[in-house]
Amino acid sequence: MRKLDKRLSLILNSTAKIGGVYVYSNQQGCDGGRLYYDGSSLVAMNGKVIAQGSQFSIKELEVVTATIDLEMIRSYRRDIKNRGIKNDIEDEFSRVYIDYNLCNLDHLDLTDPQGDIKLHSPEEEIFLGPPLWMWDYLRRSGARGFFLPLSGGLDSASVATMVGSMCHLVYKAIEEEKDEKVLSDLRKVVKNDGFTPDSPRDIAKQVLVTTYMGTKNSSTETLKRAKNLANDIGCQFFDCEIDEMYESTKNLFQKITGKEPKYESQGGTYAEDVALQNIQARQRMVLSYMMAQLVPWVNEDKGFLLVLGTANLDEGLRGYMTKYDCSSADINPIGGINKSDLKLFLGYSKDKLGFESLQSILDAKPSAELRPIEDKTKDSTQLDEEEMGMTYDELNQFGRLRKIKGCGPVSMFSELLQIWKHLSPIEISEKVKSFFFFYSINRHKATTVTPSYFTENYGTDDNRFDHRQFLYNAKWEYQFKKIDELVKYYTEKKSQSQK
Repeated sequence: MRKLDKRLSLILNSTAKIGGVYVYSNQQGCDGGRLYYDGSSLVAMNGKVIAQGSQFSIKELEVVTATIDLEMIRSYRRDIKNRGIKNDIEDEFSRVYIDYNLCNLDHLDLTDPQGDIKLHSPEEEIFLGPPLWMWDYLRRSGARGFFLPLSGGLDSASVATMVGSMCHLVYKAIEEEKDEKVLSDLRKVVKNDGFTPDSPRDIAKQVLVTTYMGTKNSSTETLKRAKNLANDIGCQFFDCEIDEMYESTKNLFQKITGKEPKYESQGGTYAEDVALQNIQARQRMVLSYMMAQLVPWVNEDKGFLLVLGTANLDEGLRGYMTKYDCSSADINPIGGINKSDLKLFLGYSKDKLGFESLQSILDAKPSAELRPIEDKTKDSTQLDEEEMGMTYDELNQFGRLRKIKGCGPVSMFSELLQIWKHLSPIEISEKVKSFFFFYSINRHKATTVTPSYFTENYGTDDNRFDHRQFLYNAKWEYQFKKIDELVKYYTEKKSQSQK
């Protein structure tokens, strides 16, 4: 994301500096990997774009053409002084005249430079890129649709909305652009040679199955949000309680060991508490795969569904997720997108697609809902940012400094002293130490991360992108000691300056 403007800047600067025509061709679509090539093939001349293709498109092929006047390039280059000096000392090229014209001089239609260059905002890129990546994956894989555990939270809502966007783009290609190839692909996906959708909702009903997997720790508010979003999209929705699965696993453990694990709020230890939370998350993954395989059979359809993951980039960076939980899936559209950008995307999609249910999801505070709650009619008090000890915006900053700038604990602390002016050195040091501790002990989770759509330079994909080791000494004794020394130095320096 946010790359096209840099690409255009390089092209325009080079042609503005020396004159000439730059013909740029780029792939568009998914070639079977984590990347979605974003097109934008173009023709630039003398520092200006004169023709530009789409950045994201459902089309298989797009041709960009422009008619140019070579004499305009000669004229432009004559005004470049250093070029004129060079020409004076070089031998003149000989000209060969032939009875042939590149253009029809009787009807010469030159292409005028574009006024505004077409650039998508980050939220528009998310609205277009991942959904088209999912469409490419769906039509090539042989699956008849997607299965999504829909929790009512921001992450799963983002993935569901991306499928809604995909249906919107596919329907637009069929209805407005009369693209027979897209219609043919859709019919192959849904295993129905006569299917013609009347709306994006018709497509969603065929290709997306969602399920709310609640427990006694889930609130009625999250169920309401999940159901309303599914209704906006038009997909198939199931509501089920998985307490029976949870209790049977806990009872089996008690039968094996003779001990009953409890939550901390019920007198248990931290280890018991985390284990009970993880049971719920992992059983959702098991049920997801069973639903993905058998719901088509239940609907008397053929084929299988691809399970969609819902772990965002920031959670993967810190390891704030259960290994092999419902974030484990076949593909993950948001694994390379941070929480801040997902919020922008949902706000944009609410207006673009008319999904009013997204507003309540945007207003809610992120929560895993894995611990007991007293009032099921209210949102859980188990809040993500409180449990992590840092905000998602702070995690975004940690990720960029760690991967893009290659910062370790000490250099990251020094960088953040200049960035986070609102925090004291001791507060910054505590956050940096906390981040590196959890980053270290959870790096192993990156080795099993679901294949994700790639967008950010600080992606955590261990298999393709981030090749750092997954075993660290989580104590960071030398580095944390140096940070403490720097905190002492800056604190004393500030104290002296105030005197």
